[in-house]
Amino acid sequence: MRKILFCILAVALHLVAAGKVRLPHIIGSHMVLQQQSSITIWGWANPGEKVAVKVGWDTATFTTQTGSGASWQLKIKTPRSGGPYTVTIQGDNTIVLEDVLVGEVWVCGGQSNMEWSGDQKLKQSVDEAPKSANASIRFFYVPKATSAFPQDDVEAKWVVCDSASMIHFSAIGYFFGKQLQQQLGAGVGLINSNWGGTPAETWTPADIVNQNPFLAEAAAQQAPTQWWPGQPAIAYNAMIYPLTRFSIAGVIWYQGESNTKTNATYQQLFTSMIDAWRLAWGKQFPFYFVQIAPFKYGDPLVGALLREAQTLAAQHPNTGMAVIADLVNDTSDIHPALKKEVAYRLANLALSKTYKLLSANWESPEPLSYFFENGEVRIKMKNAEGGLMNRGDAIPHFEVAGANRKFMPAVASILGNEIVVTAKGVNNPVAVRYLFSNTAMPSLFNRKGLPVNLFRSDNW
Repeated sequence: MRKILFCILAVALHLVAAGKVRLPHIIGSHMVLQQQSSITIWGWANPGEKVAVKVGWDTATFTTQTGSGASWQLKIKTPRSGGPYTVTIQGDNTIVLEDVLVGEVWVCGGQSNMEWSGDQKLKQSVDEAPKSANASIRFFYVPKATSAFPQDDVEAKWVVCDSASMIHFSAIGYFFGKQLQQQLGAGVGLINSNWGGTPAETWTPADIVNQNPFLAEAAAQQAPTQWWPGQPAIAYNAMIYPLTRFSIAGVIWYQGESNTKTNATYQQLFTSMIDAWRLAWGKQFPFYFVQIAPFKYGDPLVGALLREAQTLAAQHPNTGMAVIADLVNDTSDIHPALKKEVAYRLANLALSKTYKLLSANWESPEPLSYFFENGEVRIKMKNAEGGLMNRGDAIPHFEVAGANRKFMPAVASILGNEIVVTAKGVNNPVAVRYLFSNTAMPSLFNRKGLPVNLFRSDNW
């Protein structure tokens, strides 16, 4: 009889505990909530349980009732940046969240170059760590996980930026957030969700890949390894989908090295992934990404073709691409060490395009038009206000071809915001290329110090 009573009591206690109001990990003390936005606060409790939320920036009490699915959610408007605030959630139990900021929230996604931190002995992170403490910057580090189906939570917590937390966080994410925090004067929340080696397919919902024969065929070439997954959606389900009810300002992204062999599908895959994320969040947020760096890939031109696919993807609405081909010391190292400089280029894109704090043009020069006549090619460049400049004696990495499609090394000269190109032996050029190899690094820059992006006029 005593054993039966004990079992009944244990079951009763379990039901009481299970009925308590619970929150996803992304909603917690030290978090940053997106400013001037309609944010969602959500969680779980017993069906029919009344839930009340009080926030430190408003005198109102926001109430709802848990539905039959044991979940609840509330929409609450946030003010301009400020805090710290307290957020109180009350049902049959009470949860008090402390030290909550209202500011700007960015997701930092991609593969290893976004993941790289002091954990990999990155010098810039190691040097920065002792002076990194900043209560206005907060980190949320999503652990690596996979799932065949979309999940509703992740095992992580918000932490304040200090030397102990910063050293483990994405270097690009941290330096991006630091620059935004200084320029905006607002709290910045950074969500680190990345995994070295992962192809873009793993971050894309499965139906987008599997229902498109073009993308599905390429995805079949992405075999998993001992260190990272390769299947469509498997990282998205576990590491992105659980965050999609949490309001964000935008995404920064550094990925593509693992898609070089399937470069022909990358533009469609990547832009489809961006659209899917925006649909899941219900917001057309800015998506700024890094073009992969020069590297000695085994197959000829695969790196150049992937960078070209990224350049085409940058035409997608509300995106921007940071060209970093000049920020490489060693083309045999797939992890360039200058992460701070990469972060600042991303930050300048956000500060100019999203926040309108910088002059409008912080994108690399690209061709606006090609003109072939009298044995020369004249290339008019955009994003080259004030003209171009060359850092070197000659201007390397130009090639031209005639009707025989045989490319020959060319000589280039600068004429304001135009480039004039000629080549011996090519009297009637019909195509021109610049930097179109896996390892070529630029010497041409605009007046803001941004390198001219690779380009080609042909599609051979």
